[in-house]
Amino acid sequence: MRLGYFTMPVHPLNRNYTATLKEDRETIVFCDELGFYDAFVGEHLTDQAENITNSMLFQATLINSTKNIKLATGTTNLSHMHPVLIAAHAAMFDHLSEGRFILGISPGALRSDAEALGIIDEDRNKMFAEAIDVIIGIWEGESPYNIDLNNNRFKVSTSKTRYPEVGYGILPKPYQKPYPEIVGTVVAPFSKGVIAMGERDFHPLSANFLLPKWVATHWKNYSEGKSNANKKASISDWRIARTIFVADDDTTAKEYGKYNINSPYRFYYSQILKKLIRGNRQAVFKNHPEEPDDSITLDRVIEDLVICGTVDSVVEQILEFRETTGDFGELVYAGMDWVDEKLSKRSLQLMAEEVMPRVNTHIEPQEQSATG
Repeated sequence: MRLGYFTMPVHPLNRNYTATLKEDRETIVFCDELGFYDAFVGEHLTDQAENITNSMLFQATLINSTKNIKLATGTTNLSHMHPVLIAAHAAMFDHLSEGRFILGISPGALRSDAEALGIIDEDRNKMFAEAIDVIIGIWEGESPYNIDLNNNRFKVSTSKTRYPEVGYGILPKPYQKPYPEIVGTVVAPFSKGVIAMGERDFHPLSANFLLPKWVATHWKNYSEGKSNANKKASISDWRIARTIFVADDDTTAKEYGKYNINSPYRFYYSQILKKLIRGNRQAVFKNHPEEPDDSITLDRVIEDLVICGTVDSVVEQILEFRETTGDFGELVYAGMDWVDEKLSKRSLQLMAEEVMPRVNTHIEPQEQSATG
């Protein structure tokens, strides 16, 4: 099982913007040094806490500061930009990083972003579907493209201005062939979008704020999509994000990870809970749909979703989680604000150097038995 990293990020509103950007960069550089496989970074235009406005631009600043880690948009919001721009920028990024690029995609769910862009009344899911079809059409096609798909607002052609002798009218193709890995975040139980991912050979990343029982519903749907495309689903394609804090002692782990009023994990879930309630999406925290809304408290959410403890405890909790979800290819560590830089870095170090090797030592015999 691989180890990945994801950050929205979510920073306290009173923090200096420049300082948080530096912190988020430093975290990914550190993850690269520790051997993390990839790092996903979110983007929002109008969220003071989730304050990276363009994940591709942010990740580009890390190309020359990292050596091995794959740099992923987490996600590029396809309703925010014309697909020609996304296709061209992503292709250039892929070349700059010499193939260390993953394109994470989503419609863009923040309503204040949509309002600022003048698209609040648009069907952003439809815009998303139209945009990705055009992006792939550009990468798989040739100039002058002449992309004119049914029920798709985005028409792409350079036929009127194409002049190949001097290079006019030709969009860049990615470094990776036929194009970079495409990953979609999955934020709902029984998501039908995962079926479409399987059909298109996009890879799912299940959100860290979903209960284990809801995460488990994603694999069945992804496998169904792959089957629809006459292909077999591969466990290695499924990423699952979890909220994890590892410490050298249990008291520190529980205080910093759950109970202290200044815990970044507590702040993170207070933000997520408020946002999902405002969007009437708090049902993701329920064990059963009929549960009353007032049963969803911050303390309950933290108890349900934060994995924290010593190395021994975290290994045990991850293996218990895997018993619920089944096997998956990558565990994605959800990053938090650095309230305490030393503790934050120590958690990442323990996760990479002690937790994951022990998890893999435990599961490898099971995988060999299953395939043998």
